[in-house]
Amino acid sequence: MTLATTPAVLNLLKEERPLIDVRAPVEFAQGGLPGAVNLPLMIDDERHQVGIAYKRQGQAAAIALGERLVSGEVKQARIAAWQAYLAEHPDALIYCFRGGLRSQIAQQWLEEAGISRPRVEGGWKAMRQALCERIESAALQPMLVVAGLTGCAKTTLINQLDNGVDLEAFAHHKGSAFGRRPEEPATQINFEHALAKRLISLTEGLVIEDESRQIGSANIPLSFWRALQQAPRVRIEMPLDWRLAQIQQDYIIDLEQAYAARYGAYQGWQLMQAQLSNALIRLGKRLGNARLQRLQRLQALAFNEHAHGNPQAHEAWLAPLLTEYYDPLYRYHLDKQRETTPPEIHVGDWESCLAVARQWNR
Repeated sequence: MTLATTPAVLNLLKEERPLIDVRAPVEFAQGGLPGAVNLPLMIDDERHQVGIAYKRQGQAAAIALGERLVSGEVKQARIAAWQAYLAEHPDALIYCFRGGLRSQIAQQWLEEAGISRPRVEGGWKAMRQALCERIESAALQPMLVVAGLTGCAKTTLINQLDNGVDLEAFAHHKGSAFGRRPEEPATQINFEHALAKRLISLTEGLVIEDESRQIGSANIPLSFWRALQQAPRVRIEMPLDWRLAQIQQDYIIDLEQAYAARYGAYQGWQLMQAQLSNALIRLGKRLGNARLQRLQRLQALAFNEHAHGNPQAHEAWLAPLLTEYYDPLYRYHLDKQRETTPPEIHVGDWESCLAVARQWNR
């Protein structure tokens, strides 16, 4: 029986073709392809046993063990899961690690059930190579970096642009000690894949926020990072009260809503408090003990006020955190950057920087 294949090309992701990843859950958790659903041929323990058999006894013994482990009702349940997904997504494609045995077995079982679907040639590995190559090639594209003090709504500006690239969204992290989100941070692989997918349709200039190389658990790929360091910049300058309003919206109000949506109002509120409290503690060595204790007292008072309907009370600890820690730190790094990066092409308020970014590279 000849089983159909389709080339591992990035257009599959650009077109948002549904994808069935038949690898084990542990493999998928490390990184899947954007938009893929994990419907494994073998679960983790089964894969582990087959892997041991392969090392000790060879491929034939491993295949025979796999057929015993995934048979009868277990096999029918796996096929039923694929059938159910394909009933809703009839144009879905199948892939495994290299487009080899596991995806071929899935295809064959589906064929026997009367459903024909292609597998991706070269599987996950070939698609990942294409995605990584897209990031490498993007490092050669023109880039504009949006810089500014904490609270200048740089991410909001990026997302106003058709050619904006929101690295924090791909990392599931807002890029600071307080930047954790309710969802798990992206793995390195998933971060790279999300970035590459965004870059597929952006073939000219890219506008990107000024970031540290590490965002949450993910690192910006080195060639891309180096290109960012040499890119022209615009810098947003906004007054403290404006920035505080942005921070309260992003890090307090929106964060509370995100936790409540994921965990419910009560547990979400507890988890949000724990996150913000722990973030302050993580800065303890840099803040110094006396300042940390002062900010912790102010933060505790703010939580109490917030619980009684006054989230604006957080300004009492956010304002000194900005003026005494984040702003001086940013200005120090800005001075260091000026030694190695091109001069800024514009410094101004948020609206003027948005206008410059829109006109840049046209």
